[in-house]
Amino acid sequence: MERKKGNTRRAQHERERERERERESERERDESRPVKQTDIPWRLRQMLDILVYEERRQEDEETGPCLEYLLQHKVLETLCTLGKAQYPPGMSQQVLIFFTKVLVQIQNPLLHIINVYRPVQKLIHLCGLPHSQTEKEEAQFLFAICSRVKKDPHILNYILETTKEGKPQRSSSVSEDRVEEGASRASAPESPPSPSPAQPGIIQVLAHLAGSQKRRVALRAMESVLLLASVPQVEAAELLSQHTPLCFLLAQRLCHLYSSIPNTLDPADLHSYALKQWRAEVSQGGAGDRPLFPGQEHVDRFFSWLDYCDQLINKAPQVFAVKLSSALHQQWLTGVVQPQLLQVSEVVVLTHTALLSCSVRYVHSAALLHQMVLFLLGSDTDPEQRADTPPQPPVLRYHLIEHCDHISDEISIVTLQLFEELLKKPNRHILTNLVLRNLESRSYRLPGSGGGDERLGTEPDLLEESDELEEDPFVPGIYADGGFGGSEPLLCLSSHKGEKRSSAHTQIAETVNSFLCLVPQEAKTSHLVQGAGCETYVHDALKSLKECSSLSVEWGWPDTPKPTDVHLSAADFYEGHFLKVLFDRIARILEQPYVLNLQVTSVLSCLAAFPHPHLHEYLLDPYISLSPGARSLFSTLVRVMGELMQRIQHLPSFTHRAVAVRRQLVGLDEQTMTDHGTLLKGVIVLEEFCKELAAIAFVKLPLGDREHHVGSNP
Repeated sequence: MERKKGNTRRAQHERERERERERESERERDESRPVKQTDIPWRLRQMLDILVYEERRQEDEETGPCLEYLLQHKVLETLCTLGKAQYPPGMSQQVLIFFTKVLVQIQNPLLHIINVYRPVQKLIHLCGLPHSQTEKEEAQFLFAICSRVKKDPHILNYILETTKEGKPQRSSSVSEDRVEEGASRASAPESPPSPSPAQPGIIQVLAHLAGSQKRRVALRAMESVLLLASVPQVEAAELLSQHTPLCFLLAQRLCHLYSSIPNTLDPADLHSYALKQWRAEVSQGGAGDRPLFPGQEHVDRFFSWLDYCDQLINKAPQVFAVKLSSALHQQWLTGVVQPQLLQVSEVVVLTHTALLSCSVRYVHSAALLHQMVLFLLGSDTDPEQRADTPPQPPVLRYHLIEHCDHISDEISIVTLQLFEELLKKPNRHILTNLVLRNLESRSYRLPGSGGGDERLGTEPDLLEESDELEEDPFVPGIYADGGFGGSEPLLCLSSHKGEKRSSAHTQIAETVNSFLCLVPQEAKTSHLVQGAGCETYVHDALKSLKECSSLSVEWGWPDTPKPTDVHLSAADFYEGHFLKVLFDRIARILEQPYVLNLQVTSVLSCLAAFPHPHLHEYLLDPYISLSPGARSLFSTLVRVMGELMQRIQHLPSFTHRAVAVRRQLVGLDEQTMTDHGTLLKGVIVLEEFCKELAAIAFVKLPLGDREHHVGSNP
């Protein structure tokens, strides 16, 4: 009997152990079961629905009993802990989704409550980890936070875990028994705990996600930063710019993307590169499009981020815009770009000058453009001195201008393109630094000489100027038969006796005809090829004048030239490094490649279109009396014409050859190798340049006078 009872107890014990093993096995299966296979997601959705329903029935932003219970019992803290432990597996994803929906769907302020922002901060610290499987949910969660900050900027310091002065906040001193009161009344929050150095804050996490390979994640992160940066309150901008690494991280990523661009790009590809807006590039990329040139994907990523930074600066308050622009100046321009521009390797210089030119073209924010101009040109506004070269600070400006006259024609072309892009930007300092500061005193004029209006009202004056030019040893035969005699002027001055004419308008009319008649008749070929008249130049010049006038309308330029200082020594005049190099290039126009000549004349035409009286006088007035040793654009062209007359005398069938080359250049004939091709193309560029300058002078006439002169054309 005793044996039987013992067997029974043993059997019961065995059954109990078996049940225990089954329960343990069940617990293990439950713990390893993914959260999506449990009822947790459904219960979280139920909790959210209850909170939303409760809020809709509440009035005056009162805390309802359900929300009060959630805060008192630290449900959000518990969820955050479970998410961190991934218990059950995949729990962090569900927690992120729940927190995001709470922040989006609950309309009442929440992030200033300690039992809300504390778990939110903890959850932020769990975002942006390497190899994360929840980047999408993290990006949506952070976007919800930033949207809240945009609506209520005062909570930014709690999200950043700093005080208003930007210092890390100390741990809360609120005891647990006071949490209920603070939660139920949604009163002023206590200070959040300061993050440990190993814990990334929201700024670091957003910067990390912005570089994600998942396009939607990167786009959401970039939009989140844009929300933060565009908060209009100055206090928020100061907090972001001065007490977070946001500006540093944005500039750091730009440097990384720039450094990934290969050094072997073709400058022509960059010159014709069309920018895709950052939002389109990040969301779509090059989906379905084949790269147009090797390395385009790296170029796309860099310019997309540059465009993003440019938009951030445009939308942000001034204090943040200045800080980010300065960071880009120091880290990208000075730290990365400048060493490449000063390298010995021509390939490297060529590529990075083209990249910089493209960057200038696509920068629109005033703050970033200002930093780029300071980087390229420096801040000097005092007149240049000849003793300033070889290089004085800023060194980069000197080297870039020297590159316009580089032994490599490619480097010269791409650097001239850079300066042309600069001249198109709405920044007064560009013209002042490159040109105007050297023309301010008008010391290019002979001391004591009268103004243009005093000299240019009568026919005898023109004859006297012609006599003076005939005596110039550099221009033999330029006024001989076949020179000016056969030219058809664009403007015809009225010959009726007693008719009153404005001396200023007369001066411009004579200027137009002077440029049109400057090229000797033997060298002209435009009238021998159809479609090579002046009409296109007038249209283009009018467009350029409108653009330049629009740029300079708020720069406070004078309407008339400044009176000349009679006590100023004429020997003091120096046109400046930039104009010196341009004039040197024009002087060699007959010996330079065709494309280079086009670029040089394009830059000078751009300068001539600006409505500054000193610039107009120095570049477009053929009749100013120059001080000893000074030269103007017209006097430089006169000497080129003298050299041209000497050279074409030794070139048989010059006109026939020039016409053939012109037809090839406009695509009427196939390109063929031609003897003296460089000279012939130079002559054609010279003729077209003079027509372009004449058109610029013409469109500077007031509209009524312009129509009068056109109408009187024979």
